[in-house]
Amino acid sequence: MKKFLIVGLGNPGAEYVNTRHNVGFLTLDAFAKASNVVFIPGRYAMTAETRIKGKTFRLIKPTTFMNLSGKAVRYWMNEENIPLENIIVVLDDLALPYGAIRLKGKGSDAGHNGLKDIEATLGRNDYARLRFGIGSDFSKGKQVDYVLGEWSKDESLDLSLLIDHCVKACETFALAGLNTAMNDFNKK
Repeated sequence: MKKFLIVGLGNPGAEYVNTRHNVGFLTLDAFAKASNVVFIPGRYAMTAETRIKGKTFRLIKPTTFMNLSGKAVRYWMNEENIPLENIIVVLDDLALPYGAIRLKGKGSDAGHNGLKDIEATLGRNDYARLRFGIGSDFSKGKQVDYVLGEWSKDESLDLSLLIDHCVKACETFALAGLNTAMNDFNKK
């Protein structure tokens, strides 16, 4: 049975629940809800597992905080014996307009501290990542406030539909492959 590791980046704690930086956690929460599974505490992460069409999905939400996400990714890769090509990381991206998603098989960290730590910990950057655009509607010097800020009223209107779109992209990545997922979801 083929296993996949779906990593949602975010920060643990009630104060971060509805922040833009936690879109990875929101995506995994929606994935778990759609699969009728719940997260339980695990080493370095909240974790859940589901099966879809003969494939196992290990969902993790690192509890190490964003800047130390690599520790959780490495641990669960090794614990579940999941190869790098079967990993997808879901994260926020300031460079994309709100709601746009971009799936890539490798790339730079683009200044994202979660990806930076994963790359430093694994010593590689050739793993899939699904970037969710949060836009860049902030004043100079206010990037941290914006990223750690809650979704605006307008953003909240269609957020759940956009999150469901990310869940489908993760499923397609595992069930049909990276190229099919990129073709199906990068153009929308």
